[in-house]
Amino acid sequence: MAVSIEKALELIYTNITAKSLKILPIEEALGYILAQDIIATHNLPPFDNSAMDGYAVKIEDSNKCVEVTCSIFAGDDFKGKLKHEQAIKIMTGAKIPLGTQCIVPIEDVTECNKGVKLPDNLTISKHIRLSGEDIKKDTLLLSKGDKIDAHQITLLASQGISHVQVYKKPRVALFASGNELKMHFENVTDYQLYNTNTPTLLARAKELGCEVEFIGTAVDTLKDLRLHVKSALDCDIIITSGGVSVGDADFTKEAFGAFGYEILFDKVAIKPGKPTTFGKIGEKVILNLPGNPLAAALNFELFGRSIIYAMSGQKKRYINPITAKMKDDITLRLGRRTVIPGYFDGEYFTACKHYAPGMISPLAEANSFIITDENCAKIPKNSLVKTISTKFNFCSAQFIPLSSI
Repeated sequence: MAVSIEKALELIYTNITAKSLKILPIEEALGYILAQDIIATHNLPPFDNSAMDGYAVKIEDSNKCVEVTCSIFAGDDFKGKLKHEQAIKIMTGAKIPLGTQCIVPIEDVTECNKGVKLPDNLTISKHIRLSGEDIKKDTLLLSKGDKIDAHQITLLASQGISHVQVYKKPRVALFASGNELKMHFENVTDYQLYNTNTPTLLARAKELGCEVEFIGTAVDTLKDLRLHVKSALDCDIIITSGGVSVGDADFTKEAFGAFGYEILFDKVAIKPGKPTTFGKIGEKVILNLPGNPLAAALNFELFGRSIIYAMSGQKKRYINPITAKMKDDITLRLGRRTVIPGYFDGEYFTACKHYAPGMISPLAEANSFIITDENCAKIPKNSLVKTISTKFNFCSAQFIPLSSI
């Protein structure tokens, strides 16, 4: 019996654990998931410093001509003290001298006999960056499960952190099956097709931060399929396409069975992609996708992406849909929850005019998709729908229902 989309996702998340850990220098940590909390070791800024090129002065010297006694540059260890009716020229980032009450930008003063004439609107702490105003010592900077992007590396570097503990990236093995399939670097006859599924899924797995191995294209025999399965078993996730339906040459699940395949679901109440199968061989996770290109790609976006998120260790690991308005009316056939590819422009979702399980052109046209309810016969123009991006990884710490209507 086919399981619901929600049950399929529940089985994925409850049967997958995060990868083991390793330590990396921050220069190599981009795209990894943190396996530790990061606590600030010191204030940022570590000392009061000037936010402008200007003059360190006292408030009571407003509208006065003051003597400029010296200059301080960023990195100087100045030990002097500012006195009344004096100013110290100071550069951006330089440590504020003792006795300073505000900084006056260079463009706000005029020259006078003694030095510079100050404006009459001085205010306390103006243009002074106070110690700890950005980051305070002992505060939580990053949490276990956060993804390390460029600006997270900024935080780590600001604290002098050189190495971090992270989750290892999932290793994904991919192969397709089908006597009719040839790779793009081979010649095809008039009764053969190019294998588009494996390059597509390989690229998406890489985009999602995985290490990927291409095992090849299997012919539709148990012997060859078992050889491909055996070659893939040193990876964490094995993703296949083709051979999971009920045809005479559909041997994929049987081939995996020789290695102790525990199937957790083998049908999903979804169109396209009903034969999608998920299970495990020990701790290895298996996703068998249908052979039709559009069906394989869209079901990967639901189930393959969820497998990768669940194994990655990231805190925000559930797909997060974005609300959009329908650009036009669309009509549907009742009876099964349907995945509809289309384009989301930031406000409206426009469904692809033509899409069928065996097509590939909608994949290049679309940047998202919606899932409709089995009882939905029509979605009117301007109705609110939930779009799931195939270009960006919007994630949530909690599961959010994905169906639109």
